[in-house]
Amino acid sequence: MFQALREKGFEVTCLSHAEAILRVDFPEVATELEETLLHATIPIEEIIAGGGGEAKGTQRLRNALRELGWPKFTFTVEKRINGVSRESQSHEVDHVKTFGNGSRIALEIEWNNKDPFYDRDLENFKRLHADGAISLGIIVTRGRSLHGNMRQLVRRFLDTRQIGSVTDMLSWGYEPTSKQRAAIAKQINRAKNPLNFREAFTAKFVADKFGEATTHWRKLEDRVQRGVGNPCPLVLIGLPDSIVTFHEGKAALAEVQANDADTEEQ
Repeated sequence: MFQALREKGFEVTCLSHAEAILRVDFPEVATELEETLLHATIPIEEIIAGGGGEAKGTQRLRNALRELGWPKFTFTVEKRINGVSRESQSHEVDHVKTFGNGSRIALEIEWNNKDPFYDRDLENFKRLHADGAISLGIIVTRGRSLHGNMRQLVRRFLDTRQIGSVTDMLSWGYEPTSKQRAAIAKQINRAKNPLNFREAFTAKFVADKFGEATTHWRKLEDRVQRGVGNPCPLVLIGLPDSIVTFHEGKAALAEVQANDADTEEQ
């Protein structure tokens, strides 16, 4: 199960008999997840222009899941005494698959949030599983290689596009803040071991946007190893650096800008 994903560099971890549950009760889920993720790509231009926010590629992944019957869903758990509601708690999950027998599987994508979002997701899954609302939970996040190699990916973009200044960055949809500009200039102009623009920009961009306190594989592993979310059956999937592509160029940027314009109109 998920062998094709593993062969493509995805990390896949199944906990609390999740693999057996999928294999016996929901084999179609593993198949459609694998096929969807194998086709997932994120152009580097979307990562740059998005400034660390959710990449358009992640939004495409969400849309693909919704088309396969994984819409956003709100669970409401209610405590009633003699028919009177005394307490109610809601849990919104971004993607939920509902089956004919009433069974449900919950899925969250954590591209680049603050890492406490993992605690929220895992605790929600734990409560929903304990209440019989879901059979298992799935989290898709940045894998070890995607997080660890982000500097190399950004630097490759700068080298490929021959970017050597903040002005060059503007044409690719990213405008550093005044604070970021000052930090980059400081690294370039320092007397001892000065950096060139590409080195300084890469270090600042990745540290600010994809730092250690964001959602990535090691942070998720740390939590499940401590037992967060246990005993809910879990499938954890890490996106590899191989999903980042470099051939789209300005076409990818145009798609990002069109999406931003649509968002502003809404």
